[in-house]
Amino acid sequence: MKNLKLIAVLFFICLAYSASALIPLQPVITGQQPNIAIDTKGTVRMVYGDGENIYCITLTDNGAKFSKPVFVASLTGMHLGNTRGPQIASSLSSSVIAAMDKDGNIHTYRLEHTKNIWRKGANVNDISKSAPEGLMGLTADRNNNFYAVWLDLRTDKMNNIYFSALQAKSMKWSKNKLVYRSPEGHTCECCRPNIIAKNNKLVITFRNWLAGSRDIYYASSTNMGKTFTQAAKTGMGTWKLNACPMDGGGVSIDEKGVVSTAWQRNGQIFYWNEQKAERSLGNGRSVSMAQRGNKTLIAWQEKDDIKVADIVKGTTKVIGKGTHPRIYLLGNGKSLCVWENNKTVKHILL
Repeated sequence: MKNLKLIAVLFFICLAYSASALIPLQPVITGQQPNIAIDTKGTVRMVYGDGENIYCITLTDNGAKFSKPVFVASLTGMHLGNTRGPQIASSLSSSVIAAMDKDGNIHTYRLEHTKNIWRKGANVNDISKSAPEGLMGLTADRNNNFYAVWLDLRTDKMNNIYFSALQAKSMKWSKNKLVYRSPEGHTCECCRPNIIAKNNKLVITFRNWLAGSRDIYYASSTNMGKTFTQAAKTGMGTWKLNACPMDGGGVSIDEKGVVSTAWQRNGQIFYWNEQKAERSLGNGRSVSMAQRGNKTLIAWQEKDDIKVADIVKGTTKVIGKGTHPRIYLLGNGKSLCVWENNKTVKHILL
């Protein structure tokens, strides 16, 4: 009888060991402001900052396994924290990381996927030190064209919305273009603008400063950023605020080209698209969103809870603790959310 009990104990110990061996624990990743890009082949890359260093990790098995961090570059005076930090975008055969220094320059690093080596690229802003606020967005289309938007104060030393593109065969970013200047002289000074490309459509969103309100506006282009539509306000309500909320929201485009946005207004999270009225999702800040097929997910933080809402299902759940979440949808239908907590990178597959 004692032998049977011993055999049973040993069996369960071996079973537990086998299970743990099949699911390796991810190492602790020291860093801030993680964000992700998914290339046309489905490869997932995550960039983050640690002090003045930039690292990139490749995720395999649909986001379940991490490579070792690859050192990309060290950038003296790099902006990092509160939505500032290195950004990544991926396309057919290359990826680009953009990072801003506190002097106001936008640096880039390029990866050719077949060579697997990050190399320094040209700066985005064509006027030196024009972007000291350190807030920008980066995206790519499917044909190795990259697009950037940022807060730039070259006009009357006030922050407004500037844009540039890096065409597939070019080594230099295009002449910087003023997309929007507020009649008040400047847009919201410390909210990160966003940019997204899908199916020949490019959309920029930003928080405006107009008639005492700080609302989310958007402008779109169908010619790779050569021209943009007149900026229009999203949602129905307005936020009268004589301060900066430091919260730029998120944007997505569906398969038909319909634009959706999610953002914070006076401590409430809202979702809106061009064909539907805005709706409140709860309380919080630091909003991100992703859309693929008929699935739309919104992520945000409420105090130190990271929350994700499924717009179609009408559900919301807490997935972790921390700040500044970024949500992404993978090709297999799953989603991947990354965020930071006490200067460590967190992630979860949903």
